[in-house]
Amino acid sequence: MSYHHRIFAWELPSRIEFGIGAAANLADRVKEYGADRVLLAADPGLPEAVLNKVTTPLDEGGVSRVVFRDIEPEPDARGVEAGLELARSEGCEVVVGVGGGSTLDTAKAIAVMLRNEGHIRDYAGQDLIPEPGAPVIAMPTTAGTGSEVTVWSVIAEKDKKKKYGVGSRYMTASLALCDPELTVTLPPHITAASGIDALAHALESYVNKATQPVSEALSLQAMQLVAKSLRLAVVDGENLEARSDMLLASLIAGMAFNSTRLGIAHALAMPLGAGYKIPHSTIIAILLPEVMRFNLVGNLEKFVRIAAIFGERTEGMPVRDAAELSVEAILKVYEDIGISDGLARYGVREEHLRGLAEAGIKTGNIPVNPRKPTVEDLIEIMRRSMEAPVAV
Repeated sequence: MSYHHRIFAWELPSRIEFGIGAAANLADRVKEYGADRVLLAADPGLPEAVLNKVTTPLDEGGVSRVVFRDIEPEPDARGVEAGLELARSEGCEVVVGVGGGSTLDTAKAIAVMLRNEGHIRDYAGQDLIPEPGAPVIAMPTTAGTGSEVTVWSVIAEKDKKKKYGVGSRYMTASLALCDPELTVTLPPHITAASGIDALAHALESYVNKATQPVSEALSLQAMQLVAKSLRLAVVDGENLEARSDMLLASLIAGMAFNSTRLGIAHALAMPLGAGYKIPHSTIIAILLPEVMRFNLVGNLEKFVRIAAIFGERTEGMPVRDAAELSVEAILKVYEDIGISDGLARYGVREEHLRGLAEAGIKTGNIPVNPRKPTVEDLIEIMRRSMEAPVAV
């Protein structure tokens, strides 16, 4: 693709510090913001051994903390409000988020609301936050969302079956402090699903209409890291090389889609996540193969490249046949890492699909998708995703 016919931009407001043992620097980084008291927003399911890798440096560095763990999977605005109230009452000057995407999204939203008025829903959409938030240090314990570097927090109001994204350069973490050691206790099934979410971020960014040279380079590197190390991270979670590769893949995939948005899989994940108790990464894993099949004709050459990255031999093949191997390659990964869910398992029914499709078509990810879908197309993608994906 030629980029000469349009202007593109790429920006990363966050500082990144990555490496084994990086968590030990936390207290020093907090002090760089002139603070000595933090709100520590921590995933409620985080093992104590992992949490200790965060609290010990704070204690040794003389930084006091208030721990907030009332964070739900697919974070709810009520959690943002509760964390905000605690941070204000305790005089916290910096927010530290430690956990998966739900925790990091919550931490970023709390930090924004510490210095902005109203309710987080007031800023649903893009570039509506008027003032920078308090400093936030994001420490991921999963390798999937890339929330530590993205401009988005996705927030639900579950009592209203509502979910929205809040996007702004002010929603980025001030510092992404990424230590692969924080991910080693992640269970295999979460490692698998979150790894596919990272892959989908890279893949959807790579093939969509808003792609550009910087994001493409990041997407390609992320997919290569997933192809190399996802299987090993699932079956041998203490392998630090594989864990480092996957955390880096998640990070740089997040950097890529910051500027490009995503595609159909993430468009449909919004209404599905709002209406059903399905983890975000699981929704993406269920939808991705059928989304790829639909999108193939929108960017055949890039799907050939994806097939090759995942080990398929494409030389001498017709381009369409070679592109189709990308889907088969991903399904082989699914077989090895135990991805075996379909939408029906979570209560999605045929009569629900039209409403979900109509909601999905309205998201900002649809205009950049490589092939323009109709509501009927989205219904068919979900219909074909009702059962577990299998290789042809």
